[in-house]
Amino acid sequence: MVCDKLTYLALGDSYTIGEAVDQAQSFPFQLTAGLRIGGLDVEEPQVIAKTGWTTSELLGAIAAAEIKGTFSFVTLLIGVNNQYRGEAAKIFQKEFETLLQIALQYAGGIAAHVFVISIPDWGVTPYGQQSGRDQMQISREIDEFNQISRLQTEAAGVSYTDITQASRLAETDVSLVAHDGLHPSEKMYQGWADQLAKKIASVFQAD
Repeated sequence: MVCDKLTYLALGDSYTIGEAVDQAQSFPFQLTAGLRIGGLDVEEPQVIAKTGWTTSELLGAIAAAEIKGTFSFVTLLIGVNNQYRGEAAKIFQKEFETLLQIALQYAGGIAAHVFVISIPDWGVTPYGQQSGRDQMQISREIDEFNQISRLQTEAAGVSYTDITQASRLAETDVSLVAHDGLHPSEKMYQGWADQLAKKIASVFQAD
């Protein structure tokens, strides 16, 4: 049995809008396409995301959007710009907790319908390697932010998808990086979409 038409809200930053790739190649749209191939009837995703947004800016954008109602499922990927700007982990922790609760509200309070994605490691990209910043420090800080989000996500009973380790393969595989030398390519986004599709399908499909 397959459920009725699904609605999808994607919350995030440049990694959600798919900076430097076509919209259809971004992970929310690849995810939607994959779910449809798997037999689920999914509407086009509603995306609240913009390149450069921190947790604070995403919170402001959500408030300004005044979205009504709920969605079948919600994805949340945020935090890289907090790290990039050198913001304190405590700020990220507080604001991520608020965003997670908002995501839950938009999913009708159903924890199984929210999917958090970890922050990828931009330090290994050509841009990161040429930035003059300490790659090891970038990795440590991203790991710290991801540990914060993972603990909060799991405490809320929400799915957490770790794409960080796979993102670090971009250090030696340029096919995983878009033409701007910083953001993920269609190929990397496809990997994220595949991971998420399996989890989402298991929730919404039944024998």
